Amino acid sequence: MRTPTFAECITLLRRRLAGPLPGTAAQLQMAPEYRQAPEQLRIEGKPCREAGVLALLFPEQERPHLLLVARPSHLKEHGGQIGFPGGRREPGETLQETALREAHEELGLPPEQIELLGALTPLYIPVSNFCVHPFVGAIAPLPELHPCPEEVEAVLRVPLAALLDPASRRRERWTIRGRDVMVPFFEIGSYRIWGATAMMLAELLALLTVD
Repeated sequence: MRTPTFAECITLLRRRLAGPLPGTAAQLQMAPEYRQAPEQLRIEGKPCREAGVLALLFPEQERPHLLLVARPSHLKEHGGQIGFPGGRREPGETLQETALREAHEELGLPPEQIELLGALTPLYIPVSNFCVHPFVGAIAPLPELHPCPEEVEAVLRVPLAALLDPASRRRERWTIRGRDVMVPFFEIGSYRIWGATAMMLAELLALLTVD
């Protein structure tokens, strides 16, 4: 399958994010073995903390790339994992504002330069009791980044073509919190993207691959 150019990708996402979303069915493709019940993923009826994250697309040589961050291993929640910029909603702000604020605080991204294309399906994360609201944005060109060392260990500029390649999707048995479980993940170089981030990515990629 031909990977769309950055411009084609943004045009496609604007249209498809405005329509029905793939939702839980897409998220389940990359859900660990212990999260295979659709009701486990939905935020309805969960007394959770709310968070906003930003899946930000940008061009390199006209090809779409996605911005991800590796979290420092010392963090209490999701330490050492790969994720989108984002965090907990502050009082008085919308979830869109949360995602943009966190992207600015974590990476120095100017909110006024980011075009929000729409939102993906919210996802419940039981380990941290967050209801995560993912937003899709675009920026061109990507400005110089200023990562916050307390929250970002490394910045990943991932070609969308690598994520769309079926060979990037792997499955292995891992021991998580004392349980032996099958875990699907995206393998990008030396990084493994799994859990909630992989589930949200699966929905984003589904929007780019439907007929």
